[in-house]
Formats: sequence, structure tokens, C-alpha cells
Amino acid sequence: MPIDAAKALAAEPRSGEISWDRRDVQLYHLGLGAGVPATDPDELRYTLESRLHVLPSFATVAGNGSPGVISGLSMPGVEVDLARVLHGGQSLTLHRPIPVEGSATATGRIAAVYDKGKAAVLVMRTEVADADGPLWTNDAQIFVRGEGGWGGDRGPSARLEPPAGEPTRTVERPVREDQALLYRLSGDWNPLHADPEFAKLAGFDRPILHGLCTYGMTLKAVVDTLLGGDVTRVRAYSTRFAGVVYPGETLRIRMWRQEGAVRVAVSAVERGDAPVLADTVVEHS
Repeated sequence: MPIDAAKALAAEPRSGEISWDRRDVQLYHLGLGAGVPATDPDELRYTLESRLHVLPSFATVAGNGSPGVISGLSMPGVEVDLARVLHGGQSLTLHRPIPVEGSATATGRIAAVYDKGKAAVLVMRTEVADADGPLWTNDAQIFVRGEGGWGGDRGPSARLEPPAGEPTRTVERPVREDQALLYRLSGDWNPLHADPEFAKLAGFDRPILHGLCTYGMTLKAVVDTLLGGDVTRVRAYSTRFAGVVYPGETLRIRMWRQEGAVRVAVSAVERGDAPVLADTVVEHS
């Protein structure tokens, strides 16, 4: 069996040192489409070093995402074909605001292995701390098709009840034609997001946008629209990747304000509101 759940869960965590500076933060924000209009004071918080704050989803790329998902897939007990791997979901917990510049230790391990019958789900957890203590915890939910069926724990359902009523706010955000090319400079060099021939081999008619780029664009929209532009109010952020986005499309982001949280649904306008992000929750102060 390619996945030995007991061995994977018992494996020693892997640690690595990461660092980032304001240029990494600015590049990440630009990769999400920040800076339009370029002189808007609200956008300058994402682009101008003298006013810079850090969107919490930067945690997914800080230090180029080290130790990273690919590193996790080489952990003891895990031998899988990357062609069968799908990034199913992402969750982030903030322990305190992310500084504009910093260095920290990132420790990665497989926190859970679930048997979904026709697929296995690996929860890859990365905990990041600096000299002052914990900064954030990232969980990546990775589906491995064809690797389930050993009779293990099915794990919790990722599906949430749809939010009731009309959205509090709905906004649309364009995805530039070159957005994936810019976003990949933050560390995700998968050719699926740039090379048309590779995309065809993967079953797509053209390169697709990184799911984590959509993840970041969505959080920015929530912060700017319902949280007064204050990134420090974000406490946690989770989503399930429900579909792809192609550069040049438009994201429709629906938001429902709740007590201490914002529920979000994201779709692609040009493909009949095809689902992109689902079961999305931003917890805030």
C-alpha cells in the first residue's frame, strides 16, 4: 500500500528556517492583483513599504512555503504519484499578526490520514514560530486519488451548510491574463500555471490559476470590504477548493456577515458562476 497511515503519522516532523522581507510581501500582494488603482490609499497598504501591512494568507508562501506540500509527500509512509494529487483545501490559524520582515522556524508533519474509499486525504500541518513564539499554523488538505480503501478513519466532512439569505456584500474581482505568471514568482513554480503544453497533459485546455492565489484574492476582498481594511482582525481562514480559475476570468465573491465570522462563496462569472471556493470561512475579531 503506497500510504502507510501509521508510519506517516509516526514520522518525525521536519523543520527548516524561513525568512521574508518587505519585497516578498509586496510581490505576493501584487500577485493577488493589489495596487489597482495604484495611488489608492487603501491599495498603498499592500504596495508601499512605508505603509505596508501583511495579508495573513501570505503565510502560505512565506519562505517559499517551506517545508511545503511536496516535501510532505516524501515523508515516511507516503509514496504517491504526483499526477494523482489534488489540493483539496487549506486552513490557516493566526496566532498574531505577521511582521513585514522576519525569520522563523517552520515545522511540518502529517497531522492526519483519512480513508475516503476511492481516495486518501493527507492533512499536512506546518507550524511556524519565531523568537517571540508561535506565528501561524497552516493545514493543507491533500487528496490522493486511488489510494483509499484500507478501512481507515474517514475523517470529518469538509462540507458546511450553505449560509442562509442574501449575501451581505457581493464583489467582483478580475483575474489578469498574467496573474499566474506573477503569482508563481512567490515560489510555486508548477508549470501547470504557465506552460500550455503541460496544462494540456494535465487535462486543461490552458494554464490555470493557482488555487492559493484565488485563496489570497478572496481574503483581500473580505478584509477590504467587511473588515475595514484591517488585516490584524483575521484570526483564521479556511476553504475547500471546488473548481479551477483561468487567467482572464472574473471572480464573483459573495460574503455573508455572521457573528465573529464571514462566510464566503466564490465562483467564476464567465462560466455560469461555476464554483471555485466553497465552505469558506474567515474568522475575525
